[in-house]
Amino acid sequence: MFAEHTVETAPAESRAAMERTAAAFGKTPSAVARLAESPELLNGFLELSASFERTTLEPVAREVVIMTVAVRNDCHICVTMHTAKLRKLGAEAEVITALREGRALGDERLEAVRQFTLEVLARAGGVGDEELKRFLAAGHTERNALEVVMGIGTYTMSTLANRLTRAT
Repeated sequence: MFAEHTVETAPAESRAAMERTAAAFGKTPSAVARLAESPELLNGFLELSASFERTTLEPVAREVVIMTVAVRNDCHICVTMHTAKLRKLGAEAEVITALREGRALGDERLEAVRQFTLEVLARAGGVGDEELKRFLAAGHTERNALEVVMGIGTYTMSTLANRLTRAT
């Protein structure tokens, strides 16, 4: 089915992104190698992902958004990659396990991010006033709420593409 491209076999417009990713990770992840078939998708995802990394959400909170989407969309490669990132960020083992299992988090601030992410997904953005107030009451901002939407969009694209291409 979908080829696992190398820099040499990928469309020319995907090669620079593949080289940058390989330099950052020490190898080209399967997801990148398969998404390279569409330079627009690969480059778009990497640009959006980099923008999401610059948001005002704390790093672990960003990973909560990503893991919530990845678990919901059953993207095994995403769960594996972002479990490693959470460990690198020093997230508690219980937080990582709960995210992987789709369970509530003991940390109220992070759980507010997880619940808000699920609410945005379930209601296609039509989050009720009470749910938004709960998110804000946990110390998050309206800007953070929009950043959660950005993370959902970015990683919905990634998880669906990874599942379609059977990235491992």
